[in-house]
Amino acid sequence: MTNEQPVRVRLDLAYQGTAFAGWATQPGLRTVQGVLEEGLGQVLRGDPPRLTVAGRTDSGVHARGQVAHVDLPRPAWDAMPGRSDRQPGDALVARLTGVLPGDVVVHRATLAPEGFDARFSAVYRSYTFRIVDDPALRDPLRREWVLWNRKRLDADAMHAALQPLLGVRDFAAFCKPRPGATTIRELQHLSWERATEGPDEGLVVAHVRADAFCHNMVRALVGASVAVGEGRRPVSWPAEVLAARRRDAGAGVVPPHGLVLEAVSYPPDDELAARAERVRAVRMDEDVWDAGPSGTVATPTP
Repeated sequence: MTNEQPVRVRLDLAYQGTAFAGWATQPGLRTVQGVLEEGLGQVLRGDPPRLTVAGRTDSGVHARGQVAHVDLPRPAWDAMPGRSDRQPGDALVARLTGVLPGDVVVHRATLAPEGFDARFSAVYRSYTFRIVDDPALRDPLRREWVLWNRKRLDADAMHAALQPLLGVRDFAAFCKPRPGATTIRELQHLSWERATEGPDEGLVVAHVRADAFCHNMVRALVGASVAVGEGRRPVSWPAEVLAARRRDAGAGVVPPHGLVLEAVSYPPDDELAARAERVRAVRMDEDVWDAGPSGTVATPTP
């Protein structure tokens, strides 16, 4: 036995959500957390350690910039390179690559700064949502991460319709309610554009950033945007729905596969602990879900 304090390791990872029942471990279902923890258990040759994630994604949602942390015994971390001259983090990534399936990848493993908490230290989460509305641009190779919409969309109208929703708002009209969970969030950025270059050329793409998201919030906002983009609702309608503070059947929740967690942002290292303490104190009783079931903290000034 050792009395040494464990070390906190930050994991930067990505996954294709198609074959996962979301992030969080669920009995009898394949989840990102379950696969990763099992992989860590194999590498460490012991009981799988528990991961803490920046934001739980729902079934079918993808991630390029997910962040998690895990606490490991110091001797296990120091012994990770074995006889090689690699750093422990590089060795852990290499070993995980050898045991993880191809639809989840750990890019980096680093010692976390003091006070770091993948969940509570985060300042915001950024997502994209991609839609193709031109039959000529439908690509079967990207069908699992781009939503097909049969009607042509007005991206400018969609963008204009969502700008009044920016800021600290009660998003009850765009969230599936959860007992004891607030629906107040700070939507920091939401833009729609029709991409004119690059791999997304011709697609209608949303860029969304908030301190956190409640259950189905992003997908409901996209659904409302599509209603405007198709001309079924006026540009003023999403703001009216928000003000009503109740679910509207017209703001349908779109399928999840167009949604990608792109990045999680953290404050400077010397502010990590204070941020985590402040957020934890406000919302310890709620689960963190981003773009899927949610209950993360939403502070007016992150």
